[in-house]
Amino acid sequence: MENMAIRRVRSFNRTVTQRIGALYDEYLARERPIGASRVLWEIGEAGADVRTLRVGLDLDSGYLSRLLRTLEQQGLVVVEPGSPDKRVRTVRLTPAGLAERRELDRLSDELARSLLDSLSDTQQARLVEAMGEVERLLTAGLVEVATEDPSSAAARFCLQSYAAELDTRFDAGFDPDRSIPAGAAELTEPAGLLLLARLRGEPIGCGALKFHGSAPAEIKRMWVSPAARGLGVGRRILRELELRARRRGVGALRLETNRALREAVNLYRSAGFEEVAPFNDEPYAHHWFEKRLEKRLETRLRDAD
Repeated sequence: MENMAIRRVRSFNRTVTQRIGALYDEYLARERPIGASRVLWEIGEAGADVRTLRVGLDLDSGYLSRLLRTLEQQGLVVVEPGSPDKRVRTVRLTPAGLAERRELDRLSDELARSLLDSLSDTQQARLVEAMGEVERLLTAGLVEVATEDPSSAAARFCLQSYAAELDTRFDAGFDPDRSIPAGAAELTEPAGLLLLARLRGEPIGCGALKFHGSAPAEIKRMWVSPAARGLGVGRRILRELELRARRRGVGALRLETNRALREAVNLYRSAGFEEVAPFNDEPYAHHWFEKRLEKRLETRLRDAD
């Protein structure tokens, strides 16, 4: 099954790259390859800083520098020190670059139209729907989840967004000072940990663990940006938290949640959490869940030695 899936993916890649003209040195007949045209388009009318451009396109810094140098030689972009931080380089389109970007938009629309014109209305609808699903799945594959310092700017953004959303969704609002705490010290090893999910370098979700020795660990601060929902980010974070807990030898996970968070309740139940009697006095909770963590085979064998 795996070999068949790999063959299908490779066949899909070959078909798409041929159909959109990515095999030609001059993409859309504009005297440059697809990579350079994509960079030109991503810079946008407002310009961009080079680091954001590199992270967003997942390009090697040396390769991006060469592309920008070529575009600069063609009179399409200007690369200069940022303001006020001179260490951050920025890039903006020249008037010729803006005109070229508009032409790329026009030609890209024509290419998209050509993909649809030879198909019936039903086939067009199927293709567009399939493309949307493929884009969502490929985007989900770009999400990276890793441990984060709770005091970082990205972590603070996620935790503040978490609190702000609960304040709008809970019937009586949300006051973090009334809730069971999960401060930075409690979310830092060895007391706990915080996971952050990023998409193209931007923070889009978080989830945390609080460890309690041999007692069940607590899952806290589960949040996913509304813009990233539907990509399976919440399930990915939950799975990663469970993996970290298993590595620590945790025997069970616990969490509580509010009835207003119906999607979270459904997620926990589908992930194997079972509703239990209240185990704390969290004032905002209506549901309490627990999941027993069986030891993995290699752990059981090591314990038996």
